[in-house]
Amino acid sequence: MAKAELKTKQKTVIEDKSSLKGTLASVFFVGAFIIVTWVGVYYLFLERF
Repeated sequence: MAKAELKTKQKTVIEDKSSLKGTLASVFFVGAFIIVTWVGVYYLFLERF
């Protein structure tokens, strides 16, 4: 059987209008939460002795 070929010379244009500012803010928020949690656990560990 012959393979069907598509002979269109149309270019696909991909427009990137997405912004990653919200993603960056979310990553900073999660990172700050993890750091604060670890510092809190560390101080609880120090207070134990």
